[in-house]
Amino acid sequence: MEKLSLTAKARTTLDEARMSSNGRSAHTVYGGHEQTLRQTIIALTAGEGLAEHDSPGEATLQVLQGRVRLVCGEDSWDGAPGALLVIPDARHSLEADEDSVVLLTVAKRS
Repeated sequence: MEKLSLTAKARTTLDEARMSSNGRSAHTVYGGHEQTLRQTIIALTAGEGLAEHDSPGEATLQVLQGRVRLVCGEDSWDGAPGALLVIPDARHSLEADEDSVVLLTVAKRS
């Protein structure tokens, strides 16, 4: 069994994003390329985001800190700490309204 503090990992990942020239940082905390389930902590500084990209499969975003917006075409969903956003099976982007950390959980397609 493994144990990880998401709070501590969120703090260090956000510190890395703040020091990064692109205002982003990410670390896989569970799973990987060879596994079906993968969880990644993503930190974005205010005003930064992830450009539009394809859906990775079944996926959710849990907001750990800050405020984000998930955008899919004309639709968007706001997330604050504690929110769980289901990522649509379509191209989408993510924007940080303030310094933010999310936990991305993906069940990859076979």
